[in-house]
Amino acid sequence: MNDLKIRRATADDLPAVVAMLADDPLGAVRESPDDLTPYRTAFERIEGDPNQHLVVAERDGRTVGTLQLTLIPGLSRRGSTRTVVEAVRIHADERGSGLGTQLIQWAVDTSRELGADLVQLTSDASRTGAHRFYERLGFVGSHVGFKLQL
Repeated sequence: MNDLKIRRATADDLPAVVAMLADDPLGAVRESPDDLTPYRTAFERIEGDPNQHLVVAERDGRTVGTLQLTLIPGLSRRGSTRTVVEAVRIHADERGSGLGTQLIQWAVDTSRELGADLVQLTSDASRTGAHRFYERLGFVGSHVGFKLQL
């Protein structure tokens, strides 16, 4: 395999990113890869916010992974800055290759460079395999998350 490149996503990456978001049982019902309009709008907002880092993993010129890293300054934990990792997705052909580990390591390293004291993420309760993956990387299941659909 050729070298992996992790880089900031561009608008040209949207079809591949959205396809990965839709390529699992949860994403299949909440994503719409056939209409990129709302994703383009969201991408413009992300791109214009210096605290947002939407990246893709590229191998052999092909987008094979993605995640979004958000920097959040805060008052709690003695004024700690934290990052939140969201929307981690690996192309089906690359699952089990170690790419997920490389992407998460990129997120942790970048969080340190950005001055964060804590990296956090959420994972749907049904994704038990993902939970084991994050635990192997040192993440601790410490909270119960809640969502309110608006």
